[in-house]
Amino acid sequence: MSSRLSCGRDFHCCPDIFVALDVAGKKGFDFVCLPLVNPRFKREFITGPAKNRKCALTRSDMCLSSQDWNSLVVGKVSPWLKLDSSHYNTRKNSELALKEELTWAAHLGLPAVLINLPSGNVSNLAQCISEQMIQSFHVQQYWIKVPMLSARDQCDDVIEGLDSPEDGHLQDDTWQWWNKFRLLCDTNKRLCLALELTGDLPSASVIDRWMSEPVKALVVSTSLFLTNKKGYPVLSKVHQNVIRKFFKLDIQVILSGQDRHKSIRAYQQYLEHLWQTQEPLDTVGQFAKGYEDFLQCPLQPLMDNLESQTYEIFEKDPFKYSQYQKAVYRALVDRIPLEDRDTEEVILMVVGAGRGPLVRASLAAAEEVGVKVKKLYAVEKNPNAVITLRNIQEEEWGDKVEIVSCDMREWSAPVKADIMVSELLGSFGDNELSPECLDGAQNYLKDDGISIPQKYTSFLAPLQSAKLYNEVRSFKPESGKPPEAIYEMPYVVRLHNSIILSDPKPCFTFEHPNRDEVIDNCRLESLTFDLEENCVVHGFAGYFESNLYKDVMLSIVPETHSPGMFSWFPILFPIKAPVSVDQGSQITIDIWRRCSSKNVWYEWAFHCGGQVSTIHNPKGRSYTIGL
Repeated sequence: MSSRLSCGRDFHCCPDIFVALDVAGKKGFDFVCLPLVNPRFKREFITGPAKNRKCALTRSDMCLSSQDWNSLVVGKVSPWLKLDSSHYNTRKNSELALKEELTWAAHLGLPAVLINLPSGNVSNLAQCISEQMIQSFHVQQYWIKVPMLSARDQCDDVIEGLDSPEDGHLQDDTWQWWNKFRLLCDTNKRLCLALELTGDLPSASVIDRWMSEPVKALVVSTSLFLTNKKGYPVLSKVHQNVIRKFFKLDIQVILSGQDRHKSIRAYQQYLEHLWQTQEPLDTVGQFAKGYEDFLQCPLQPLMDNLESQTYEIFEKDPFKYSQYQKAVYRALVDRIPLEDRDTEEVILMVVGAGRGPLVRASLAAAEEVGVKVKKLYAVEKNPNAVITLRNIQEEEWGDKVEIVSCDMREWSAPVKADIMVSELLGSFGDNELSPECLDGAQNYLKDDGISIPQKYTSFLAPLQSAKLYNEVRSFKPESGKPPEAIYEMPYVVRLHNSIILSDPKPCFTFEHPNRDEVIDNCRLESLTFDLEENCVVHGFAGYFESNLYKDVMLSIVPETHSPGMFSWFPILFPIKAPVSVDQGSQITIDIWRRCSSKNVWYEWAFHCGGQVSTIHNPKGRSYTIGL
């Protein structure tokens, strides 16, 4: 996040661009929003006395340097444009005028163009903007200005295209205006939101829904400000909280309206004060800084050997290892009665020992309980991590720890363990093949032995995030994979510009040791979610929670997230096409965990009303986890 707020000043008209920039700069603003063409300059391209008028469209591009146009100005299209008018001349003039203005904005190299989104029909506007985005090589953003809440009784005298009850409902939910427009434009990543803060605010769930959209700027009018005892502008607590909420998206603020207080600078200073007094990031937020909405392929530590840097990152998580130590401590207390702790010895095994943090946690727990460890076997398949383990053994552990350089499933243990400790969990619980690994190693556990973890459960929830959808579809499939492969693999991601649309529900559960006569780790679950608001489903977010031992837990489920733990980000199961869902509807996901002798993979599909998707990743054609 930037050290200071980027704040822009909106000008209704601009007789002198130098004066506007000079005044805005001296008042603390970073950029200005200016009309591309004089708002009163209506052009006639079809018929009319102005059709052949010979004059410059607007001021010269030589008024400013290219660098200033690129960094200091956001262009505003003319307010009189009616691209979806039912009158041919009005519509055609508006089309040609918009094209003229957008072409000029691209010529200037402006970073963004601000466009008011009308209610009602926007199909032709969407067509014109889409065409411009395809034709223009300049990567210019289009900031679509939408009010956060529509005033039902403050509509225009005539709203063209508003002639049905369904359109009347659209008039009330401004998100529906935006959603219709962006779907017509294929959710293009160059389409962003300039969300206008309104005097009345929608419900918390509606505001959260806006948080999942590509909001680049918040438009704040001076009319929203109150006056404090000293005569300075302030916002109500409710509006302050909403603005601070959107600050998490690293937005810019555009101040509109006339000066109603001592100085226009006072507004900018107040907004900067709100920015500077945000709550500091928590431990997880600090760790994840810079990784928000960054898609990563899930680790496959069974198939691939992790690098030193990866071990180092995860070893910095204090909560995870303190919970493991607590779990081993409680297991030892239950296993060895107090009166036997001077005489009995225990055998511990850490399978998947990595660079030794679980070994340290287990030895520390035994010392804390006062139990003698006869031997601790540290089993690790990564030969590079084994080098680290052997060095630590020489310097710290001695004969108490035996290093075993072997795949845990192939080792022949000389004795059986009282307690087997492992940390093979992935963001979806089982996606790093903990079930297969522990099923193969449990032969080395005594019949009454304890596995840590004892149980883990994956969770799923529907998710809305245009940002993540665009991130997924910007990828190119690997050579030899089908075009849809990018939608048929899970991604690990720190969710940020998104919203979870319904509470996560439990999916797959695994328990260890698994004493079933026939062990089958294939699974199928069908989960149905109620959706309270109109929304778009872009995929499903996955989490896990684990019982290490009894009530000693690890969790990345939002409601029960372990405090300060950052070792796991959620997992994302994308879908090929976004699903528009009406308020009060349900969506169901079917998800399979499939296994072969060489691979494990997931397949998933959904249905919502009459919409039914294909099965994603059939037979693991796009993504598998190697055994």
